[in-house]
Amino acid sequence: MTLIYIVLGLLALVLGWGIATYNGFIRLVNRTKEAWADIDVQLKRRYDLIPNLVEAVKGYVTHEKETLEKVTQARTMAMNAGSVAEQGEAENMLSGALKSLFAVSENYPDLKANENFIELQKELADTENKIQAARRFYNTNVRDLNTGLQSFPGNLIGNMFKFEDREFFELGEDDAEARNPVAVKL
Repeated sequence: MTLIYIVLGLLALVLGWGIATYNGFIRLVNRTKEAWADIDVQLKRRYDLIPNLVEAVKGYVTHEKETLEKVTQARTMAMNAGSVAEQGEAENMLSGALKSLFAVSENYPDLKANENFIELQKELADTENKIQAARRFYNTNVRDLNTGLQSFPGNLIGNMFKFEDREFFELGEDDAEARNPVAVKL
Protein backbone atom coordinates (compact mmCIF):
# COMPACT_ATOMS: atom_id res chain seq x y z
CA MET A 1 0.00 0.00 0.00
CA THR A 2 2.85 2.40 0.84
CA LEU A 3 4.44 1.67 -2.52
CA ILE A 4 1.25 2.73 -4.28
CA TYR A 5 1.28 6.07 -2.41
CA ILE A 6 4.91 6.62 -3.30
CA VAL A 7 4.24 5.89 -6.98
CA LEU A 8 1.14 8.11 -6.96
CA GLY A 9 3.14 10.86 -5.24
CA LEU A 10 5.90 10.63 -7.85
CA LEU A 11 3.33 10.69 -10.66
CA ALA A 12 1.72 13.75 -9.08
CA LEU A 13 5.13 15.47 -8.90
CA VAL A 14 5.93 14.67 -12.54
CA LEU A 15 2.46 15.79 -13.63
CA GLY A 16 2.81 19.00 -11.57
CA TRP A 17 6.23 19.67 -13.09
CA GLY A 18 4.85 19.07 -16.60
CA ILE A 19 1.96 21.47 -16.03
CA ALA A 20 4.25 24.13 -14.55
CA THR A 21 6.71 23.78 -17.43
CA TYR A 22 3.94 23.95 -20.04
CA ASN A 23 2.47 27.05 -18.38
CA GLY A 24 5.94 28.59 -18.25
CA PHE A 25 6.32 28.12 -22.01
CA ILE A 26 2.89 29.63 -22.60
CA ARG A 27 3.91 32.63 -20.49
CA LEU A 28 7.17 33.03 -22.44
CA VAL A 29 5.43 32.72 -25.82
CA ASN A 30 2.91 35.36 -24.80
CA ARG A 31 5.65 37.69 -23.52
CA THR A 32 7.49 37.24 -26.80
CA LYS A 33 4.34 38.11 -28.76
CA GLU A 34 3.80 41.15 -26.55
CA ALA A 35 7.41 42.23 -27.08
CA TRP A 36 7.05 41.91 -30.86
CA ALA A 37 3.86 43.98 -30.67
CA ASP A 38 5.87 46.69 -28.88
CA ILE A 39 8.43 46.67 -31.70
CA ASP A 40 5.62 46.80 -34.25
CA VAL A 41 4.07 49.85 -32.57
CA GLN A 42 7.38 51.72 -32.65
CA LEU A 43 8.09 50.72 -36.24
CA LYS A 44 4.65 51.98 -37.30
CA ARG A 45 5.36 55.25 -35.49
CA ARG A 46 8.62 55.48 -37.43
CA TYR A 47 6.85 54.71 -40.72
CA ASP A 48 4.30 57.45 -39.99
CA LEU A 49 7.04 60.01 -39.34
CA ILE A 50 8.95 59.32 -42.54
CA PRO A 51 6.43 60.76 -45.05
CA ASN A 52 6.29 63.96 -42.98
CA LEU A 53 10.06 64.11 -42.93
CA VAL A 54 10.26 63.57 -46.70
CA GLU A 55 7.67 66.30 -47.27
CA ALA A 56 9.58 68.71 -45.04
CA VAL A 57 12.78 68.01 -46.97
CA LYS A 58 11.23 68.07 -50.46
CA GLY A 59 10.84 71.82 -50.65
CA TYR A 60 14.47 72.45 -49.79
CA VAL A 61 16.26 69.57 -51.48
CA THR A 62 15.40 69.99 -55.13
CA HIS A 63 18.38 68.10 -56.58
CA GLU A 64 18.19 65.07 -54.29
CA LYS A 65 15.16 63.27 -55.71
CA GLU A 66 17.01 59.92 -55.72
CA THR A 67 17.66 60.13 -51.96
CA LEU A 68 14.00 60.84 -51.25
CA GLU A 69 12.94 57.93 -53.47
CA LYS A 70 15.33 55.57 -51.64
CA VAL A 71 13.81 56.56 -48.30
CA THR A 72 10.30 55.99 -49.63
CA GLN A 73 11.22 52.61 -51.18
CA ALA A 74 13.01 51.47 -48.01
CA ARG A 75 9.97 52.44 -45.92
CA THR A 76 7.68 50.43 -48.21
CA MET A 77 9.98 47.38 -48.03
CA ALA A 78 10.13 47.60 -44.24
CA MET A 79 6.36 47.86 -43.95
CA ASN A 80 5.91 44.78 -46.14
CA ALA A 81 8.58 42.58 -44.51
CA GLY A 82 7.36 39.14 -43.47
CA SER A 83 9.66 37.26 -41.10
CA VAL A 84 11.69 38.69 -38.25
CA ALA A 85 14.87 38.28 -40.32
CA GLU A 86 13.31 40.08 -43.30
CA GLN A 87 12.12 42.84 -40.97
CA GLY A 88 15.64 43.27 -39.59
CA GLU A 89 17.13 43.49 -43.08
CA ALA A 90 14.48 45.95 -44.25
CA GLU A 91 14.98 48.12 -41.17
CA ASN A 92 18.72 48.20 -41.88
CA MET A 93 18.03 49.47 -45.38
CA LEU A 94 15.62 52.07 -44.03
CA SER A 95 18.17 53.25 -41.47
CA GLY A 96 20.77 53.60 -44.22
CA ALA A 97 18.37 55.59 -46.39
CA LEU A 98 17.55 57.90 -43.47
CA LYS A 99 21.26 58.42 -42.83
CA SER A 100 21.65 59.49 -46.45
CA LEU A 101 18.72 61.87 -46.09
CA PHE A 102 20.19 63.49 -43.00
CA ALA A 103 23.60 63.71 -44.66
CA VAL A 104 22.04 65.52 -47.61
CA SER A 105 20.19 67.88 -45.27
CA GLU A 106 23.55 69.10 -43.94
CA ASN A 107 24.04 70.90 -47.25
CA TYR A 108 20.88 72.98 -46.79
CA PRO A 109 21.16 75.47 -43.90
CA ASP A 110 17.58 76.71 -44.33
CA LEU A 111 16.31 73.15 -43.97
CA LYS A 112 18.43 72.52 -40.88
CA ALA A 113 16.91 75.65 -39.32
CA ASN A 114 13.31 74.72 -40.19
CA GLU A 115 11.33 74.12 -36.97
CA ASN A 116 9.18 71.39 -38.52
CA PHE A 117 12.29 69.53 -39.72
CA ILE A 118 13.96 69.90 -36.32
CA GLU A 119 10.87 68.57 -34.54
CA LEU A 120 10.62 65.62 -36.92
CA GLN A 121 14.30 64.83 -36.29
CA LYS A 122 13.69 64.86 -32.53
CA GLU A 123 10.66 62.60 -32.86
CA LEU A 124 12.57 60.21 -35.11
CA ALA A 125 15.50 60.08 -32.68
CA ASP A 126 13.07 59.34 -29.83
CA THR A 127 11.42 56.62 -31.91
CA GLU A 128 14.79 55.07 -32.75
CA ASN A 129 15.56 54.87 -29.02
CA LYS A 130 12.19 53.24 -28.35
CA ILE A 131 12.76 50.72 -31.16
CA GLN A 132 16.12 49.83 -29.67
CA ALA A 133 14.59 49.32 -26.21
CA ALA A 134 11.72 47.26 -27.64
CA ARG A 135 14.22 45.16 -29.61
CA ARG A 136 16.20 44.41 -26.45
CA PHE A 137 13.00 43.44 -24.59
CA TYR A 138 11.93 41.16 -27.44
CA ASN A 139 15.35 39.51 -27.75
CA THR A 140 15.46 38.90 -23.98
CA ASN A 141 12.13 37.08 -24.16
CA VAL A 142 13.23 35.12 -27.22
CA ARG A 143 16.43 34.12 -25.43
CA ASP A 144 14.48 32.90 -22.38
CA LEU A 145 11.99 30.98 -24.51
CA ASN A 146 14.65 29.38 -26.71
CA THR A 147 16.81 28.45 -23.70
CA GLY A 148 13.86 26.73 -22.05
CA LEU A 149 12.98 24.87 -25.24
CA GLN A 150 16.55 23.71 -25.78
CA SER A 151 17.35 22.72 -22.19
CA PHE A 152 16.67 19.36 -20.62
CA PRO A 153 14.10 18.47 -19.31
CA GLY A 154 12.06 21.43 -20.59
CA ASN A 155 12.72 20.34 -24.16
CA LEU A 156 10.61 17.23 -23.48
CA ILE A 157 7.52 19.33 -22.80
CA GLY A 158 8.43 21.79 -25.57
CA ASN A 159 8.73 19.02 -28.15
CA MET A 160 5.63 17.24 -26.90
CA PHE A 161 3.50 20.36 -27.39
CA LYS A 162 5.37 21.56 -30.51
CA PHE A 163 6.62 24.87 -29.13
CA GLU A 164 9.10 26.42 -31.56
CA ASP A 165 12.20 28.56 -31.16
CA ARG A 166 11.80 32.19 -32.17
CA GLU A 167 14.16 34.33 -34.26
CA PHE A 168 16.08 37.18 -32.70
CA PHE A 169 15.45 40.63 -34.13
CA GLU A 170 18.92 41.87 -34.91
CA LEU A 171 20.98 43.75 -37.39
CA GLY A 172 22.59 41.88 -40.25
CA GLU A 173 26.12 40.78 -39.38
CA ASP A 174 27.51 41.68 -42.78
CA ASP A 175 26.36 45.30 -42.60
CA ALA A 176 28.66 46.92 -40.08
CA GLU A 177 27.54 50.38 -41.20
CA ALA A 178 23.95 49.62 -40.17
CA ARG A 179 25.12 49.04 -36.59
CA ASN A 180 25.82 52.74 -36.26
CA PRO A 181 22.92 54.85 -34.97
CA VAL A 182 21.02 57.12 -37.31
CA ALA A 183 22.85 60.43 -37.19
CA VAL A 184 20.45 63.17 -36.20
CA LYS A 185 22.20 66.53 -35.89
CA LEU A 186 20.28 69.42 -34.47
